[in-house]
Amino acid sequence: MQSAASTASSNLTNVTTMDVVELRNLVQSQAETIAALRHQLEWFRRQIFGQKSERFIAGESSQLSLGEVFPVPPSPTEERKTIAAHTRRAGPRETETGEELKFFDESKVPVQTIVLVHADLEGLSPDEYEVIGEKVTYRLAQRPGSYQVLKYRRPVIKLKRDQRILCLPAPEGILEGSRADVSFAAGLLIDKFAWHLPLYRQHQRLEAAGITVSRPWLTQVAQRSIGLLEPIYEAQFASVRSSRVKAMDETPIKAGRSGHGKMHTGYFWPVYGELDEVCFPFHPSRSHDYVGQALGLKQAPGSVLLTDGYAAYERYVQDFL
Repeated sequence: MQSAASTASSNLTNVTTMDVVELRNLVQSQAETIAALRHQLEWFRRQIFGQKSERFIAGESSQLSLGEVFPVPPSPTEERKTIAAHTRRAGPRETETGEELKFFDESKVPVQTIVLVHADLEGLSPDEYEVIGEKVTYRLAQRPGSYQVLKYRRPVIKLKRDQRILCLPAPEGILEGSRADVSFAAGLLIDKFAWHLPLYRQHQRLEAAGITVSRPWLTQVAQRSIGLLEPIYEAQFASVRSSRVKAMDETPIKAGRSGHGKMHTGYFWPVYGELDEVCFPFHPSRSHDYVGQALGLKQAPGSVLLTDGYAAYERYVQDFL
């Protein structure tokens, strides 16, 4: 009995010792994890509340590197196996001619043709060789933005028979007294409103192309050209109003200063008609009164207005549809 009791006591001591070792290892592991999390938390606090700087100070013990903040776990060992050799069908690849992978419409894109002649043909006459084929290679190139100055030369002529002096007047432009051609005015507006290229950047591009004009002149050309488009806009807006089914929405935009360093919030009210015409009338507020101003107070019977449910549209429908 004593021998059995002694053996049981010894086993219990071994189990207790193992539990203590495991607990010690667990505590140590958790302590390391807590320390790492504290480092990360401190780093995030500095990013949010501390001074901002992109400069890394070498030798600074308090400044953590990316690897210290987010330790990278060791990559697991990949198992590899040998497979039998096999063949695979070759996919289509770009040939030297490029005809199979043509990426442009040659009738719309300007093409500069460059003929490359083999060096061995130098000094040979045409009857000494025969052209049996041709290989073509395409390269997509880029050139600086292209502007052109139209130079109208108008000779001044004196008739000998009656001493009259003849000279044609300068061609009329769409903007009276302006040096801007219609193509330049149209390109100016397209670059600004379709491609969102501000006038000051267009001014920089003009300077880079060797053309010296002032920025206020570009603003004047844009404003006068927009004025010429107002009748087209009004006609299109009238067509939208006459549609039986219309869609309307409102979207905010910053326009005009409301104070020092602040912009006033205005609204575009895009309206879509049955003929796929779209107009973007502007109003400084989101007031429900503007719906009636934009669409008119008289609508044809059976008219439909598609909206997002804003109360201003519902009130308009109740009053005028």
